[in-house]
Amino acid sequence: MDKARNGIPAGELPASITWQKSSRSGPNGGNCVELAALPGDQGVAVRNSRDPEGPALVYTVAEIKALIEGAKDGEFDNLIA
Repeated sequence: MDKARNGIPAGELPASITWQKSSRSGPNGGNCVELAALPGDQGVAVRNSRDPEGPALVYTVAEIKALIEGAKDGEFDNLIA
C-alpha cells in the first residue's frame, strides 16, 4: 500500500487491518464510526460504519490520542444534546 491519504476509499486500505467500533454504537452498528490502525506507523483510519467502502480519513496517532483524551475530559460534550 502506498501512503494512506485522507479521502482514500476504505476498500483500498489493506484487508489485513482490523476495524473497531464502540460498543455504544448499538446492536445494528449504524450509528458509529470505525477506526483501524494502519500498518507501518501510517496512523489511524476512520470511516463511517454505514459506508464501509466509502472515504476514510487518516490521522496520526497523536491526533487520535488528543481527540480521545479530549472526549474523556468532556471537551466535546457541548456538541451533543
